[in-house]
Amino acid sequence: MPISPIIRPAALLAALTLAALSIGCGPTYVRGNQVEGLDDAAMSTGIDRRDIEQLLHENLTSLMASPVAKAWAHDGSRPTLAIYPLSNQTSEHIDSQLQALLSDVETYLAQASLVTVVSVERQQQMVAEVEKQHGGGFDPSHIAEYNRQLGAKYYLTGKVFTADERTEDERRVQYFMFMQLIEVATSAVAWQNRAAFTKALIQE
Repeated sequence: MPISPIIRPAALLAALTLAALSIGCGPTYVRGNQVEGLDDAAMSTGIDRRDIEQLLHENLTSLMASPVAKAWAHDGSRPTLAIYPLSNQTSEHIDSQLQALLSDVETYLAQASLVTVVSVERQQQMVAEVEKQHGGGFDPSHIAEYNRQLGAKYYLTGKVFTADERTEDERRVQYFMFMQLIEVATSAVAWQNRAAFTKALIQE
């Protein structure tokens, strides 16, 4: 009886890989720089990178043109500013995207050198320490106490809302983001901006 040749595992894996490639079917993982325009199309009605870039541009353009920002640039006082989470008033699971947006805001303001930005990590530690006394997590009603601990003169916060409409086989989600800069000492609104965009599922 002839003896069958020994097939080594590495050779078998290579053969199976070549066979799979020759068939050319099934999903494929790719990087953004491998497919032109990969980040352009909407994949859901949630918030993606392009939406974050739009919101960031609109809000920071408005903030930098505001009287309070011009005053910071003129007097060079670099007041301490804290950034608090945006309240997600929608049914969409977008908390991580909103956190990414705030991280971008933090980076921009720190690089602009108009204010002294409280580190988000340090701020979260301080909030956790304060909330240990209250037995909970971040609570907007405790912002005054947070600011005393941080020594902040201003804080940035906001809310996100949606208007969600559906038909039998289509859906439209309109997002509205309101951001505010609050002066700690007086609770006065030093700046406010509204940015909006729309995502939809349509039948073509």
